[in-house]
Amino acid sequence: MSIKREFFRDPEKGKIAGVCAGIADYFGWELWLVRIIFVSGTLLTGGFFPMAYIIGWFILDKKPSAHAAPTAKPTTKAKGKGWVSSAADDVKVEVKSKIWQAGEPPKQAFRDINSSFSKLENRLRKVETYVTSSEYQLNREINRL
Repeated sequence: MSIKREFFRDPEKGKIAGVCAGIADYFGWELWLVRIIFVSGTLLTGGFFPMAYIIGWFILDKKPSAHAAPTAKPTTKAKGKGWVSSAADDVKVEVKSKIWQAGEPPKQAFRDINSSFSKLENRLRKVETYVTSSEYQLNREINRL
C-alpha cells in the first residue's frame, strides 16, 4: 500500500524559501543532507542548482501549517480531577535506521516512548484513584436521584 505524498516547500524549516526542506520532507531525508547535496551541486555544476531552487521557489506551494486545520478529536475532561485527554498527548515517534533518514535515533525514540508511557501511567492512576474514591460514589448516588 503506497502513501500519496504531496511536494511542498516548507519555509518554516527552511533558511531562504524552504525548497530544500520540502525535498527533505518528501523523500524522508535529513535536512542537513539535502543542503549539503545542494551546495555541492552548486559548486560542481555551476548555475543549474540555484536556477532549479529559484524555479522550485516559484512553482511549489507553501506547506499548509499544522495549526491551521486542527484535527477534530474529542477530548475528555474531568474538572478538578487532574486528568485530561487531548490530541496534544498523541505523539508519533519515527525511528531512523540510516543516518540520512529523517527521524530520531533509537535511543532518543526509546526515551520519548518511555516518557509517553510514564505520562499515561500517571493519568491512569489518577483516573483509578478518582473512580475508587468516595467522592465518585457520592456523585454517582446523587446522579441516580
